[in-house]
Amino acid sequence: MAAHRPELVVLDVNETLSDMSPLRRRFADLGVPQEWAGTWFASLLRDGFALTVTGDNPDFAQVGRELLPGFLAGSVEDVPAAVDHVMDGFGDLALHDDVVPGLRALREAGLRVVTLSNGSTAVAQGLLERAGAADLVERLLSVEDAPRWKPAPEAYRHALDVCGVAAERAMLVAVHPWDVHGAHRAGLGTAWVARGGGGYPGHLSAPDLTVEDLPALARALAEG
Repeated sequence: MAAHRPELVVLDVNETLSDMSPLRRRFADLGVPQEWAGTWFASLLRDGFALTVTGDNPDFAQVGRELLPGFLAGSVEDVPAAVDHVMDGFGDLALHDDVVPGLRALREAGLRVVTLSNGSTAVAQGLLERAGAADLVERLLSVEDAPRWKPAPEAYRHALDVCGVAAERAMLVAVHPWDVHGAHRAGLGTAWVARGGGGYPGHLSAPDLTVEDLPALARALAEG
């Protein structure tokens, strides 16, 4: 595990880089509580993790799409159209305000930067291109091309193999404690981005760094 300055920074995408509030607005557009968006997204991760544990490598968007009718049936008239409306929201996501300056600072510090998502490469690419930040990331990686979803160790090993970096020279950066835990168990250094407050759960492996945003991460690694 690398608590020192890494060679490679591996960034999670959903919620770590992306502001997911447009998805909440999509639920509100349908006349249902926008809080359902968080429950639906948590259910998507739950079922994706369950499929991963049992040896499958599910499609992120397919799992999300197939869960939506169970949330929306009885609350909207045209369920297929409502499902499309929510899923189309992934194309409207934007980066958190700190991400572009943070990416620039990481690159200026001489660090290699890649993304690793349980979602699709296309979603990550669109997210960065809309912000004019695609050139700040060396590679966009997805578990679409790995044997299993994060937090399975194979997902992190896929990123390491593609980038040609040993685990002890890489650091996973995520807002999700489960992702930090998985990367730690795979031998990577870890940084938790503490967006939105709240504490880090004690039953998961503690991060090597805790930062409030990506510029703070860049400063911490530049000093390391």
